[in-house]
Amino acid sequence: MGMVSFLTLALLVADPAAPFAITVMDAATGRGVPLVELKTIHGVRYYTDSNGVVAFHEPGLMNETVFFHVSGHGYEFEKDGFGIRGTRLQVKPGGSATIKVNRLNTAERLYRVTGAGVYRDSELVGAKVPIRQPLLNAQVFGSDSVVNAVYRGKLHWFWGDTQRPSYPLGNFHVPGATSVLPAAGGLDPDGGVDLTYYLDDKGFAKATAELPGKGPTWMVALEPLSDGGRDRLYAAFIKIEPPLSVYAQYLAVWDDDKHRFEKFADVDLKAPLFPTGHSFRHTDDGREYVYFASPYPVVRVPATAEAFRDPSKYEGFSCLKPGGRMDAPAIDRGADGKPRFAWKPNTAPTRPEEQKKLRTAGHLQAGEERWQLRDRDTGKAIEAHRGSIAWNQYRRRWTMIANEIGGKLSHLGEVWYAEADDPTGPWRYAVKVATHDRMSFYNPKQHPYFAKAEGKVIYFEGTYTHDFSGNPDVTPRYEYNQVMYRLDLSDPRTALPRPVPGADFLALDREVPGAVRLMTHPPSYLLPDGPNAPDGTVPVYEFGERGGDRTYYAIEKKGAFSRGPRPVGRGWPLPGR
Repeated sequence: MGMVSFLTLALLVADPAAPFAITVMDAATGRGVPLVELKTIHGVRYYTDSNGVVAFHEPGLMNETVFFHVSGHGYEFEKDGFGIRGTRLQVKPGGSATIKVNRLNTAERLYRVTGAGVYRDSELVGAKVPIRQPLLNAQVFGSDSVVNAVYRGKLHWFWGDTQRPSYPLGNFHVPGATSVLPAAGGLDPDGGVDLTYYLDDKGFAKATAELPGKGPTWMVALEPLSDGGRDRLYAAFIKIEPPLSVYAQYLAVWDDDKHRFEKFADVDLKAPLFPTGHSFRHTDDGREYVYFASPYPVVRVPATAEAFRDPSKYEGFSCLKPGGRMDAPAIDRGADGKPRFAWKPNTAPTRPEEQKKLRTAGHLQAGEERWQLRDRDTGKAIEAHRGSIAWNQYRRRWTMIANEIGGKLSHLGEVWYAEADDPTGPWRYAVKVATHDRMSFYNPKQHPYFAKAEGKVIYFEGTYTHDFSGNPDVTPRYEYNQVMYRLDLSDPRTALPRPVPGADFLALDREVPGAVRLMTHPPSYLLPDGPNAPDGTVPVYEFGERGGDRTYYAIEKKGAFSRGPRPVGRGWPLPGR
């Protein structure tokens, strides 16, 4: 028996049709890295699957030494003496090799959630895969942005426009699926998500929201709410016509028997408030609300089915006077002359785009904006596009994952992490955690039900596509699909500036390499002063009382104190300074 097995193995290894297995591995974690490109000298390109595997079989190149250029968003292979990032491999049928890459991203790319061939190459080389349907699930080739919620013990997933194998036009009316939560026996989110789709009679992911009107139906909000003593799944939808214009908006509820949404209300397009964005709950002044963030939370409603059904119950976070509209804006100012941003019924919310219009028209002055998110390292303004917010017990703060519009390396491919003490902020500074060079990664969604160690490790996904990037290149299999990342919030690279009680600067609330500890309560940390200090920081000095013992830390002098000769370290200016 042993001899037969040995001979069988020898035949398999010698099989000239057997692929050569190349695994691209994160040098720090030892985990395979998806979405890494291997390109031969004559321009043939391969992309690692969700295990980081490429099954290479190129007639004429087997049993040859082959050079592969190695590149991947947020990952890097070391340069050789000519500045070339790549490596030679001795390619043999049935053989294998490992390539290690260094992760530049703070967030770690894990796997593709949707689409065909998620573990294609792993299947070809016989490697172990974590999900039940690694090649094609519900005939889904690609799906636009996800909206999901925990409902009746399962995680319910819904997507936008979805492609299929048989024709360029697929499902434009919200396909859906369920998965088992990790706490209930589902897959560890490090490994993958097993999706069970709702299917039509042809085995394709069925439309769950065929609502009135021509054109695509897009889900823009989702929340389970108690209705008459039982949970029901409520949602908001918009209808789209060319060129991506909204011509109708609806509220609907999930039918558990028919596996589809039933419309119960039309909402006038002129209505000031409509639920849009990823939802979360928060209790304010003793009352629980559902907030809708995209990425900032500017619409909320009491967390009841009755309130969700009634547009008059919604509130907008706004600096307009109560009842105000953007077509005739009047700023709500307090006795101090400052704009009052607050929750107001029947009032148009002031999102970043409205805030920009108000400033351009002279209704708001510089420094009066509510949303002033900035890059921690450069101090440059970040125009957050879409994202989601979740409470994080590990950080004991609200956390935001958002993508940027008009980023340095990509128009919609830069992903940022930020923190705030309240859902409405202030959101002051952010750090970039993932980048997608000249590609889009839009509508990122946090998954708080996947978080580990009370939120020390969080998970998010987004839509990877060449759309809106200006890049005509399409990444095979990954195009127009959802890619999952994880982010370790204990990583010092995620440390963000926080207010220091009584000070005119911000500082870190945890130690990072080279940090200068200030004897404040609680302790605060500055970055070291010097030529390598980030551009977004400013010198912080120690000031001593003349003829006394009192000292304080500050950017600028106040009172009869003298400034120390050199900066103690570098902090961050308060917004507006």
